[in-house]
Amino acid sequence: MIKRIFSTLLALIIPVQAAVSQAVDEAQARKARSVAQLQSEGVTTIDHLPTIEPESTTTRRNAKVVVQRTIALVIVAVKGETGDYAMAQALIRQFGAEGFFTPKEQAFMDDPNPSDQDRANFAWRYEGVHVMLWALGIAPELERPDHICDVPFIANTLRNLGTEGLMRRAKLRPQAELLDAADLIYRYDWAVVNARLKGEEPPAGLDKGVVYERHYALNWLIGYMDQDWDDVSTDT
Repeated sequence: MIKRIFSTLLALIIPVQAAVSQAVDEAQARKARSVAQLQSEGVTTIDHLPTIEPESTTTRRNAKVVVQRTIALVIVAVKGETGDYAMAQALIRQFGAEGFFTPKEQAFMDDPNPSDQDRANFAWRYEGVHVMLWALGIAPELERPDHICDVPFIANTLRNLGTEGLMRRAKLRPQAELLDAADLIYRYDWAVVNARLKGEEPPAGLDKGVVYERHYALNWLIGYMDQDWDDVSTDT
């Protein structure tokens, strides 16, 4: 009887141990690939920077939610860039975007005269739009974060597809691919922050604003710490 109970417990424990080992191996392999790429570019790395979560413990976003986030981001970015309240309201109607905004975004959209700092902060969200379009399989790649995204491409894509077209075209990339990008940007961001703390320029031509915005968007995509968009952290 005791032997039978032990055998049953062992049968339950072994698959769990195997799954944990597989998750650790996956995360370590992802880290190793990122470190190798950064080293090939001359970007500073650090051995003890942790791995990010394995696929089994991350959030898989719904494509519809990602499309809505894309539209919200592009509208707040346009208002940030132009300061044009009437245009922003027209875009909300055009894309049927009522309800797509977070509390902080909604407050910005409702403000007819936002501060210059708020406008600048929200204009940077074009970088998040680029990440979302890539995640949805519409933008072909995430280039190296050493230059700002192609805003005319974003504008033309959103104008031509609209909300319904984006929904039809959306095909969220595999979670492993999103995690690869999230791990890589995490390490890029560490290198940028490390340089700032030393009073140095970002290494290898990296653009600190692009790196930060990508890190923010990718952390949301993988559900980092289950944080809502307004509260996403970019720990390094």
